[in-house]
Amino acid sequence: MATLTSTYSLVEQAKRIDPSGQQAQIVEVLNRKMGEILAEAPWLPSNDVWTNKTTRRGTLPTGSRRKLNQRISQSVSRTTEVMDVIEQLEDYCDVDTALVDSMPSPAVFRSGEVDAFIEGLGQTIVSDIIYGNSNADPDSIHGLAPRLGTLDARFVIGQGGSGGDTTSVYVVTWGQATAYLIYPKNMAANLGVQHTDKGQVTSENASGLIEVYRDHFVIRCGMVIRHPRAIGRVANIEAAGVDNIFNEDNLITLLNNMEKGPGTRIYVNETILTQMQIRCKDKNNVYYTPGGSALSGEPPLYFNGIPIRQLAREILLNTEAVVA
Repeated sequence: MATLTSTYSLVEQAKRIDPSGQQAQIVEVLNRKMGEILAEAPWLPSNDVWTNKTTRRGTLPTGSRRKLNQRISQSVSRTTEVMDVIEQLEDYCDVDTALVDSMPSPAVFRSGEVDAFIEGLGQTIVSDIIYGNSNADPDSIHGLAPRLGTLDARFVIGQGGSGGDTTSVYVVTWGQATAYLIYPKNMAANLGVQHTDKGQVTSENASGLIEVYRDHFVIRCGMVIRHPRAIGRVANIEAAGVDNIFNEDNLITLLNNMEKGPGTRIYVNETILTQMQIRCKDKNNVYYTPGGSALSGEPPLYFNGIPIRQLAREILLNTEAVVA
């Protein structure tokens, strides 16, 4: 893999000026669908600054059947605690002022870089919502995949695939009582990627000084699964071939086991969405309902009335580890 430098060279500048001498329009081929997660999920302040403690009811009192003049043993309810961390993802963009000022449109140039950083940090945080593992990296969100990392035939259902070419369908019921995203409680409710234009600053390091235009980007995000039945997964789906591919029978089973509501969403990548849409052509398949066009913002498909959201396969992978 080529090494990318953290500064903008004259070669990079030349790429951004078209033959007519005008600012080139950059085709954002790296932009990926993020499934509307950051926009649709509720955002709430954490209850312990950089962490959030959730107390769940573990057991209920059962009572005892009693005969006359017979004593009984008292029962109690018990609770469990779940701790979730907030991930802080941050970056800076420094560009030589001479380079920016020499562009045909300095404002357009800087705006384009801002868009790229917001898209990039957004993709990273959504990927971490799926795959982040705070057990392996204490600074990371604890994502859906590690929470749903063992087959149980109820909330993690296996499709039977194996090898290095499997993917999953993830289901989340977003809501204040079920699953939501969090930010540090003592900070302003800045949701999503935040951008601050620092203007022209003097950048100094061991090599010396330089005048740059600086932009700062940060997103602070954690995920709380308040209700254990708010998330589910159909795992081990073969991304290619004809065996062990997506079967909606497993999705029906999963949804019937889950806590559902207006915030329920089904997340798939384009591989599984394509399989679903092909099945949707069968008029006898009553579970699928076509959605809107790609330009309308409406989900492309509904399953039993639940919106299906598409994540790019660079985010929701076709190379997941097999779940046992």
